[in-house]
Amino acid sequence: MHKTERQQKIIDLISNESIAKQADLADRLSSLGYQVTQASVSRDIDELGIVKINGAYAMPQPRPNGLAPYSIETAGESLLVAKCTPGLASAVAVKIDAANIAEIIGTIAGDDTIFIAVADHKAQKTTTKAIWRLFENE
Repeated sequence: MHKTERQQKIIDLISNESIAKQADLADRLSSLGYQVTQASVSRDIDELGIVKINGAYAMPQPRPNGLAPYSIETAGESLLVAKCTPGLASAVAVKIDAANIAEIIGTIAGDDTIFIAVADHKAQKTTTKAIWRLFENE
């Protein structure tokens, strides 16, 4: 099974069940036929930007009037795609650019989507975390 399919199943599971531990998430995925390790689940959690809310895994919640992106996903080996409230992508990109995150090569903003170019796969993870930290108080 493909990584994107597994990651979508993780999103489905944490959206519908209270899961507090990576091992529990790995067990649920295994029971559904996905061959995973705790390490692969950990990487998926990082790549998807999953956070813990009240002790359970969850996707960051959209902030309808906030500046923060509500999702950041990987695309290929050197691209991140951030989604935000319609009309705010340029403002979000400006804030990301102003932060001078070393791993970011450049950004392109549309209406509600930002493409963030980074050097490689390793930089995707580091950059995703840095962007979430940048907006954690928004």
